Amino acid sequence: MTHTASLSHEEEQQRWIQIGVLTLVVVAAYFNTLRNTAIAWESPMYSHGYLIPAFAAFLVYLRREPWGEVQRAEQWWGVGIITVATLMRLVGSYMVQFTIDRLSLIVCLMGVFILVGGLRTIRWAGPAIAFIVFMFPLPRYLVDNVLRPLQTMATMSSVYALQTLGVDVYRDGNRIELEHSQMNVVDACSGLRMATIFVALAVAIVLISNHRPWWERTIVLLSSLPIALLVNCIRITLTGYLYNLKLDEKIVNQLFHDFAGIIMMPLALGFLFLEMQILSRLMIEDDSAPSSINTGISLPPR
Repeated sequence: MTHTASLSHEEEQQRWIQIGVLTLVVVAAYFNTLRNTAIAWESPMYSHGYLIPAFAAFLVYLRREPWGEVQRAEQWWGVGIITVATLMRLVGSYMVQFTIDRLSLIVCLMGVFILVGGLRTIRWAGPAIAFIVFMFPLPRYLVDNVLRPLQTMATMSSVYALQTLGVDVYRDGNRIELEHSQMNVVDACSGLRMATIFVALAVAIVLISNHRPWWERTIVLLSSLPIALLVNCIRITLTGYLYNLKLDEKIVNQLFHDFAGIIMMPLALGFLFLEMQILSRLMIEDDSAPSSINTGISLPPR
């Protein structure tokens, strides 16, 4: 049984102070892991990592609920989860598996919240804590097994779109051969960076949209990656079409790498907003009283 008795303002503040102090202790314990993670943020693919911890803290604040009384057994649950996180870190260090080490940080923070606030805190703090997974670089095996298929998919889709538009073009691996020039769909154009950032944004939107039904949030979350890929294909297709018009390659490259890169995120967010508007209109709840109820009032005949 979990006690939900409300605490006084002073006790509430004490709980938050305890969370703050223990979080600083965890950060100090994981300093080397966080330092290596910050080095990865220097890469354009993970440059958004600086924003993730701040936004995760904002999500905790936004989703917060009043603290309640905590049973001793729940505190031991917190101690046990922190112990599991410590073991995960030891295993990750021994096996040189950085992914396990990084995930243990999330598990440790979960344990801290349970230790201070009980199991009920996972309901509102858990998703926000799990959100910090987006600040870590993707595992190498995931990059190798996702980046190449994304490159091929982006190339094939763009070639098909260009051919549909009447452009004489064919694909040679990840190279698009046009009549007067060629385009190389390199790693930077594969859409992985766009997908990483946009999926993180979609998860944040889902966490904030508590008022929406679960099925709507699930669809929004599952559609984030296809939307990111669609926007990247639009970018490559438009670039190929401009190349086909025999425009200056310097101007086209500037549009492709600078201007198009800037508008990709607003365009993807626009698609996501449109999807959410459509989903919100698929099912409309009728809160009005049934018309068949006899109110005892008869209307006069016309």
